[in-house]
Amino acid sequence: MARIVGGLGSPHAPAVGAAVDRHDEDSAYWKPLFDGYRPMRAWLERERPDVFILFSNDHFTSFFLDVIPSFAIGVAALHEIADEGWGKRPLPAVPGDTDLAWHLARSIVEEGFDPAVCHRLPLDHGCLSPLSALSSWTPQWPVRVIPILVNVLHFPIPTPARCFELGRAVRRAVASYPDDLKVVVLGTGGLSHQLTGERFGYINPDWDAEFLDRLEREPESLARLKHQDFIERGGTESVEVILWLCMRGALSPRVRCVHRNYYHATLTGYGQVVYEDTESAAR
Repeated sequence: MARIVGGLGSPHAPAVGAAVDRHDEDSAYWKPLFDGYRPMRAWLERERPDVFILFSNDHFTSFFLDVIPSFAIGVAALHEIADEGWGKRPLPAVPGDTDLAWHLARSIVEEGFDPAVCHRLPLDHGCLSPLSALSSWTPQWPVRVIPILVNVLHFPIPTPARCFELGRAVRRAVASYPDDLKVVVLGTGGLSHQLTGERFGYINPDWDAEFLDRLEREPESLARLKHQDFIERGGTESVEVILWLCMRGALSPRVRCVHRNYYHATLTGYGQVVYEDTESAAR
């Protein structure tokens, strides 16, 4: 039986991937963030998961205003590197897990979700920034990846409660998969940040700390909030923390936080967490 052994939270800003490509991880600007990745990489090397289920969003790379699914899942055996306008990053294509991805798609449809099932879904910085910061990709990626993309760019977007329930549905789907696989769920995106309007550059470290506290111990309280609550407290773009609620919903009600880091840079509050799934750990 497949099992979820833990969940990770990570920013997915394009600047993170650019810092990786420039080998800039130890610069004064980036060191506080990449020091936070080192325990995450060590945990992954110890656990050696077979598959990542990665909750992120498309940034008008594969979808645009003519078609924006609320949820989309990539079922390809190999995910291409997207060209976001300045050439592809120097990364190999990312392996998928077609059998498990189709199982997830069928299972969550049976639970009332209606994802777009994508046979080709090039990955942009929403997936590649965290992946390249968390693991080495030479000579090849060490883990298969199933991307589940959630619309957080253009309203109407799924509610926090819906995202939390999606995570729960994914957990049940993984538990019903017969192969013996170790799965890690990954929620991505910035914490507080606003990139437009009068509050451009807004960061709220106090709210970010409260969000991380509640995500660990009482995620249902966050799932009950409205989009406006997240926007008022964390800025317009911080609504993408609903991606972290997908990750948390896929874990056991009680988790063990083995790592947490926070760094607020020029425009974004960056959070990093590792949660061990206590029900899987007990098996």
